[in-house]
Amino acid sequence: MKSALVIEDLPEIRSWLAEVAREAFPGLRVVEAARLDEGLACVERESFDLALIDLGLPDGSGIDVVSALHGRQPKALPVVVTIYDDDEHLFPALQAGAFGYLLKEQPREALVAQLLRMTQGEPPLSPPIARRVLAYFGDAAQKREALLRQLDKDAGLTERETEVLQRVAKGYTLPEVAQQFGLSRHTVATHIRQIYRKLDVSSRAEATLEAARRGLVNL
Repeated sequence: MKSALVIEDLPEIRSWLAEVAREAFPGLRVVEAARLDEGLACVERESFDLALIDLGLPDGSGIDVVSALHGRQPKALPVVVTIYDDDEHLFPALQAGAFGYLLKEQPREALVAQLLRMTQGEPPLSPPIARRVLAYFGDAAQKREALLRQLDKDAGLTERETEVLQRVAKGYTLPEVAQQFGLSRHTVATHIRQIYRKLDVSSRAEATLEAARRGLVNL
């Protein structure tokens, strides 16, 4: 790290962030800005390796600087340093290109340590932010899995699978179903596994209820 941009409207916090950056990266040249327009001008005028950016600036959002830096200087690493720990600020900043997201409430040594993680290619994230990101993607994965199950369920059964489901719901055993259709037991077992997967059921009783819902049998 050779040069950094610090954008923060409060002078004392701006100086503090500059000191944090220099402590993490000795010899770092730091350029300071207090407003959004000043920060954007710096991005157009100079090249930076690092940027510490506050979100709540007097004339706009620091996300605009994150986006501008990400677009004009792809190798630069913009890190948001803010008081906001909610999804409404976090995810737009990450989507704009923020490499990290730190909370100002942390002790100085914690911020320095988190910035030093960048030398290993790791994004600096305050612990509450890291937990929020993990929870978000965990929830997203669960929702995606549920959606895929529902799509399978709504996709419908093939004609043969429907016939097998009807026989199963009527109480026929696997060998009896195989004999009725002139199929091997292995083939019928494969059909049943597919039926259970598509209907998201795990027992003959649940399959029977689904067959009744589809009008294949009367209970």
